[in-house]
Amino acid sequence: MSEAVMHLLEEAEQLSAPERAELADRIVESLAYEISPELQQAQINEVRRRIYELEAGTVGLVAGSEALAQVRQLLNVAREAS
Repeated sequence: MSEAVMHLLEEAEQLSAPERAELADRIVESLAYEISPELQQAQINEVRRRIYELEAGTVGLVAGSEALAQVRQLLNVAREAS
């Protein structure tokens, strides 16, 4: 991590949670403009594939809270293994 990034991180850590969330949103949004047309098309294709699977009944939806719990569990297992 560069010194500039470390400095920005230190500054960001002094912000309130809502301010950090706004900063994170803006950073992610700024990256969206740098996505290649090929990647954008791949993302659109993936969304369409998932919609088709949902409509066909081959997959089901998972509540956001449940999905996050599953991800956290996987991360914990990975941390314990390393």
